[in-house]
Amino acid sequence: MEQRSLIQRFVAKPEFGPLVLLVAEIVVFWSINPDFLSALNISNTLSFTVELGLIALAMTLLMTAGEFDLSVGSVFGFAPVLMWTLFNSGITSLEVAFVIALVVAALIGLANGLFVTRIKISSFLVTLGMLLVVRGVALFISDGFPQRTWSAGQHWLAQALVGDFYVGPFRIYMSLFWFIGVALVLGYVLTQTKAGNWIQATGGNPGAARARGVNVNRTKVALFMLSATMASFAGVISSIRTSAANPNSGAGYELEVIAMVVIGGTALMGGRGTIIGTVLGVFILRVMRNGIVLIGVPGLAYNIFIGAIILGMMTLHSILERRHHAGT
Repeated sequence: MEQRSLIQRFVAKPEFGPLVLLVAEIVVFWSINPDFLSALNISNTLSFTVELGLIALAMTLLMTAGEFDLSVGSVFGFAPVLMWTLFNSGITSLEVAFVIALVVAALIGLANGLFVTRIKISSFLVTLGMLLVVRGVALFISDGFPQRTWSAGQHWLAQALVGDFYVGPFRIYMSLFWFIGVALVLGYVLTQTKAGNWIQATGGNPGAARARGVNVNRTKVALFMLSATMASFAGVISSIRTSAANPNSGAGYELEVIAMVVIGGTALMGGRGTIIGTVLGVFILRVMRNGIVLIGVPGLAYNIFIGAIILGMMTLHSILERRHHAGT
């Protein structure tokens, strides 16, 4: 009976559905094309996964607090353009340019948070407007052309962010360790700290949270700043890895990131979030993108699979949640 109870609790967890789906994806793609689990393909999948994953981790906390950020894709493209423009023009060193890019991104997040909490505009409208503003600034300062980055490929900062090495046949990028580190820190914050309780209370019942002394506005502003900063950090990593800072990069990432978070089991309306689920959601969509190409499905069909997965996972989450509340 106790074992059955443990199984029931495991099945009821929001991470159970994503875990099953990820395992099923891997088995299906591998059975169709054995190269799916080759060292080269696994290495390539991981290198692309961590960049969107960094944004998704921060978005998890923000969505748990009942808000979301549509400007992360634009910040992803803008931050490296700003950094490499400053560096390539000789205005600053690469280290200073990197810090400036992160600080400017944090200020963008601060602006988002203040518009939402002080002026009381919905985060959908605020971040949609910021998406256009930030993308426009990136295009303006770059004249629409990518900024070169390859001259700094051996710089210590570039090596610290995206340096690579081999473990047997597997090529591992340093960005994977950044992703793991951020996931561990944010997972601990969300589940083991007072700040995590504030975040969940803010999204679950803001009125009750305020009555218990939680500074709801300050919590949301801090999370908007975190979201923008992580988007800029991910954009810088991507620019070094691809040797290009394209002002148009990151277009559409905001919706894919939200999909990753929701598929992972974080409540769309706030109050419940899971970093482990988000990590699974990140891998579900990136494995899907990689797998459908390897088995010969046109890449343009990717959005069809995303939509189907979202609908399926939301149905599963709803069923499991109703069963959990019913005590069955």
